[in-house]
Amino acid sequence: MIKAVMMLNTQGKPRLAKFYDYMPVEKQQELIRGVFSVLCSRPENVSNFLEIDSLFGPFSRLVYKHYATLYFVLVFDGSENELAMLDLIQVLVETLDKCFSNVCELDIVFNYSKMHAVLDEIVFGGQVLETSSAEVIKAVEEISKLEAASNSISLVPKSVSGWRGR
Repeated sequence: MIKAVMMLNTQGKPRLAKFYDYMPVEKQQELIRGVFSVLCSRPENVSNFLEIDSLFGPFSRLVYKHYATLYFVLVFDGSENELAMLDLIQVLVETLDKCFSNVCELDIVFNYSKMHAVLDEIVFGGQVLETSSAEVIKAVEEISKLEAASNSISLVPKSVSGWRGR
């Protein structure tokens, strides 16, 4: 099971953090700081796979990928394959690139709800749902269409809204 998905910038600020086990916000912040301290102290020529038992408990592993100014991090237990998790990061990044045409840190900051929609289509409740970026994009576009349609629906009939203006 996936325990957490994080996107951190190179200064350690979390741009997206989603934990699939309940824990208080203070504990989440402590874990994010711990993960960042481990990541920033690692040389670039070492493996992207880590045992992280000290932070997330026994049999916890971490895989990460560093793109430009962002670290994409997955924390998971022993039931998941490390290479599959690395591939999942690649799917997430490819999907975000297609959604935002060359994703950057600002896209994540200013399109927070779309980011969560993409992530929820790929991973939900700690389980991988979809690994096809085309299917994820199709689902996110459908969600966007539904949101746009619901925003255009007026709950107050025009006759009543005209009456209020008098």
